[in-house]
Amino acid sequence: MKKMMIALIGAIMLSGCGVGSYSVSSGKADEAMISFVSEAQTPITVTIDNESHDVHTVKTKAWHRDRDIKKTTQNTIFLAPGRHRVVVTMNGKEVCNKEIFVSAQEHKVIEL
Repeated sequence: MKKMMIALIGAIMLSGCGVGSYSVSSGKADEAMISFVSEAQTPITVTIDNESHDVHTVKTKAWHRDRDIKKTTQNTIFLAPGRHRVVVTMNGKEVCNKEIFVSAQEHKVIEL
């Protein structure tokens, strides 16, 4: 009886072993987003760390703090997480010049 119990426990332990190795990756993508909001949809030039981007602002009425901005190439800039210098030019005038910090998968909205 004792031998049978040991054999049964051994069979249960061996049946739980998997064959081969598996790798699983998870987590958030290593990117952040930045969008700009103003009274009207306006074309702006955004310079982030000396790299220029031409985008449009999102109307303030279309955006609320509890509602996400639809992320498109026309109104959202994707960048690496970290500290960045952002300079915004609208109609030839500099309207924003600040240093920001964004973390992974953060969508920062700057009101102009």
